[in-house]
Amino acid sequence: MGNWLLRGDFGTAPDDLGGMILGLMLAFLCGHVVAWTYMSCHSGLSYSRSFVNSLIVLAIIVAVVMMVMANNLLVAFGLMAVFAIVRFRNILRDTLDTTYVLAAITIGMSCGTRKFTTGILATAVFAAVMLYLHWSHFGARHRYDLILNLHWARPLTDVIDLKGLLDRHARQLQLASQRSNAGHDGTDLSYRLLLRDSNRVDDLISELRSFPGVSRVSSLRADDESEV
Repeated sequence: MGNWLLRGDFGTAPDDLGGMILGLMLAFLCGHVVAWTYMSCHSGLSYSRSFVNSLIVLAIIVAVVMMVMANNLLVAFGLMAVFAIVRFRNILRDTLDTTYVLAAITIGMSCGTRKFTTGILATAVFAAVMLYLHWSHFGARHRYDLILNLHWARPLTDVIDLKGLLDRHARQLQLASQRSNAGHDGTDLSYRLLLRDSNRVDDLISELRSFPGVSRVSSLRADDESEV
């Protein structure tokens, strides 16, 4: 098996029925791996079953296209003319979806040109990289857990007492906004907190509501910062 994998590129071999079937089956299996990787790593609201299916079909179609070309330049130009007539107007909502399409095309090209080792290794490396990025949350910026809003009725010089309470629950504390209402006593404060224990949010809220000078306490869970 190891020897077959190391010597599994037959790009210069003549076309035959067995090689074509093997290339199509390999494109089908590698397309499944790409699709399963997408299903495992996808997050958000833009999931589409048809897109997952298209990843498998795309790898097979590209493999067939490469077999039809068969290093024939005239056929290649003919196929380019056909694809120029058929225009695809599908807009991908997630920029990462483009990488899956590109991976399916590249793997299909490898299988269609009988670069079997290249196709298998490319599929394995692509799946490993995408799973690593998903499981490690690479690129996420998690700076705080909780957005805390409250009304402070005491003088601002006494906020140091409130800060002491928040420091007991938070590893990091940032004053996001401070607004005084004209004609009303007190100040509206908004904090961003990176909690020491995210399971003790209720304890923090209870302590704040019983703290002298604090009223109208509200909180909002903060997710990882990401582009929308």
